[in-house]
Amino acid sequence: MLRKLAVIGFGSTMISVGINMFILPFHLINGGIFGISLLLNYVWGFKVGVMFILLNIPIYLFALKKDPIYFYNGLFGAIFSGCLIELLLPLNGMITLPIISSVIIGSIMIGVGVGVMLRNHISPGGMDLLALLLAKWTRVNVGVIMVALDAVIILTGLFLLQDVRLLYSLLIISIIGMLATIITSYSRIKHVN
Repeated sequence: MLRKLAVIGFGSTMISVGINMFILPFHLINGGIFGISLLLNYVWGFKVGVMFILLNIPIYLFALKKDPIYFYNGLFGAIFSGCLIELLLPLNGMITLPIISSVIIGSIMIGVGVGVMLRNHISPGGMDLLALLLAKWTRVNVGVIMVALDAVIILTGLFLLQDVRLLYSLLIISIIGMLATIITSYSRIKHVN
């Protein structure tokens, strides 16, 4: 249990810092429920962390019915991530970098956080939980499923906001998806004595 809490703490911190310090200042979105929450923030001013938790409820109820273990692990991950996003909001604008640098650094941080959590069967958010369940049922890598779902969210954001900078969001989901794929695919090394 202590290990799971450490993974949730590490992953949530990486995600929250990546979003607040590098993604929010440029009004970009990443995928999943985080992306939908950011989109709702940009369009109507809703709080990102609060929307993140509320939007996760239907997906978590579905997970409870289908796989209770993923539900419990993911519930802690989602609540902790949502709260930490709100707590670390003051990081927004703390560092000023060119947009491409922010996209790369933020995506790497988010990708590592998401990947580490998914590797331990903990979901940091609803779409990731949905991708984790779909990967379990279809045997398609969770990172590939995440990129497909995230692309739909970003294209919706591009349509609604009509901001060309959102094309950077495609790079964000690509990096996050690639890191999640690598981290979840990496087989554990067995030590030979």
